[in-house]
Amino acid sequence: MKKDKILNSELSYVIAKLGHTQTIVIGDCGLPIPEHVERIDLAVVAKIPSFEQVLDAVLSEMCVEKFVLAEEIKTKNSEVNDYVMNRLTQTDMEYVSHEEFKKLTEDAICIVRTGDIRPYSNIILQSGVFF
Repeated sequence: MKKDKILNSELSYVIAKLGHTQTIVIGDCGLPIPEHVERIDLAVVAKIPSFEQVLDAVLSEMCVEKFVLAEEIKTKNSEVNDYVMNRLTQTDMEYVSHEEFKKLTEDAICIVRTGDIRPYSNIILQSGVFF
């Protein structure tokens, strides 16, 4: 058994096999998930686990070179927007419309579904390299 960090075997495996520039998505429980994209469903009940809890766990094991947020998060969910900006200060970022965000999820390796119910609590994380 793993001692710490991510204990969910599916999530740990996906992060371990990511190549440079491949993406994963952390999404709220309402984000549509394309049928061909792997779903890792962590949602237990509304609000559990939160977007921030899952993001922190993923960032503990994933090298991220870029992230993408929906433009709407700035006005509709400034709490999560500020959290992400403070957590990923040295990382390239991009805002896109929520419609464009949903299109970009179609190329993700997987979408991790949280229990978060706050609007636009979604992020696309692009894998980087540590060297």
